[in-house]
Amino acid sequence: MKKAKEGEHMQGSKIMVVDDDADIRQALRVLLETENYEVSEADNGEMALELLDETVDLMILDIMMPEKDGLSTCREVREKYTFPILFLTAKTTENDKYVGFLSGGDDYLTKPFSKMEVLTRVSAMLRRYHVYQGKGSESKEKYICIKDLKIDRNVSRVFQGDKEIVLTNTEYDILVFMAKNPNRVFTLEELYEKIWGEPYHFSVNATVMVHIRNLRRKLNDTSQASRYIKNVWGKGYAIVDETNEKKLSE
Repeated sequence: MKKAKEGEHMQGSKIMVVDDDADIRQALRVLLETENYEVSEADNGEMALELLDETVDLMILDIMMPEKDGLSTCREVREKYTFPILFLTAKTTENDKYVGFLSGGDDYLTKPFSKMEVLTRVSAMLRRYHVYQGKGSESKEKYICIKDLKIDRNVSRVFQGDKEIVLTNTEYDILVFMAKNPNRVFTLEELYEKIWGEPYHFSVNATVMVHIRNLRRKLNDTSQASRYIKNVWGKGYAIVDETNEKKLSE
């Protein structure tokens, strides 16, 4: 696997396309292979789970499939793998996206989609995955510690005391970004543009909030007894350093 430099998309990365529509799979294969990605295919969730292994760097996953839909497939994938998952869907409501993110998805593409949309999303997601998940160059700052959390950036592992916390790459990105800037309040706009690398629009607020909710749930960090991530009402979110909890800054 080639090493990534920030800002480059990862040519040679392996992408699994899961969709029961053969025409969509073929169109995505041709598009992605033109950009020198390696592509595998599955026409349903069960086949995807059978073919899946550690070589996959990203999954493009249709939600509406017979037998095993994309949401249940995503939940099973997340039991073992943290690579990014890009949902394909004809559904566009905020609730649909909310359910998808709770299942472990990282981003959405709504059908019909353009070639440029696909390549932009895939490139951005792979860039984040390779840079932050230890497939890029070694980080100068190996450990970040917040209270009993320890983030080992060179192997992209997060520990809460002696227990390892398994995160998706988006959850990991959010945690690392805020942990590097303790006590600073980040707006939803700042978080989205930094983590997703795309211009902000108010419609993405739910996207950011669901990923933060998932992260807090894995850290057992409830809103009633927040230990790490504080919701500063009307402003945004901050990771709190216990030595300076009262000194939140924007």
